[in-house]
Amino acid sequence: MCGRFTLAADPSLLKERFDIVNDFDDQYSARYNIAPSQPILTVINDGEVNRAGFLRWGLIPSWAKDPKIGYKLINARAETLAEKASFKHAYKQRRCLVIADSFYEWKKVDKKKVPVRIKLKREDVFAMAGLWERWNSPDGNVIYSCTIVTTSPNWFMKDIHDRMPVILTKETERVWLHKQIEDPDVLDEMLQPFPPEEMEAYEVSTEVNSPKNDSPSLITPVV
Repeated sequence: MCGRFTLAADPSLLKERFDIVNDFDDQYSARYNIAPSQPILTVINDGEVNRAGFLRWGLIPSWAKDPKIGYKLINARAETLAEKASFKHAYKQRRCLVIADSFYEWKKVDKKKVPVRIKLKREDVFAMAGLWERWNSPDGNVIYSCTIVTTSPNWFMKDIHDRMPVILTKETERVWLHKQIEDPDVLDEMLQPFPPEEMEAYEVSTEVNSPKNDSPSLITPVV
């Protein structure tokens, strides 16, 4: 799964890297321990250009009666996106990029769970495959929410966890966002584990265990 991640890159870098046309700086701040139910930076394509905005992490299907279902839908398994009622319509029509510069997992070592930060070796930021939804509450409020797509681990991640987020390449990002592409066979091809040789990881402080903690010290390697 993917239950925590970071994003501390400069907004100007993000705009250039993901061809974002709008400003989002007034809502943006460096984050070192992003957790479910919080607003996260995402990118969608409106049919012409890429736009960035913040969505609540934890997808609430349009048909849901209780928004608390979002706590159970922070991740979506790539293998069943086209089948699950919670995801199949968003899979065809409402795909997004979830922007990050690293993510955390907890590796089992003996009887303990050790927090590990995972990042790419040669990229400052990357995009995880996401789905988004609009939910209308009974009192008239609207919540825009999203989920992160996960897949089976590559050999690098296998030693850390049995799932990993789908990290898209620059080429597959464009296809993932393309509004006219709805064929599951085309989309499924992109939901592969990221090349393991391009990833690295290191142990971090157990301070990351609490979502209340959010500071640069969380990404400092434990030595």
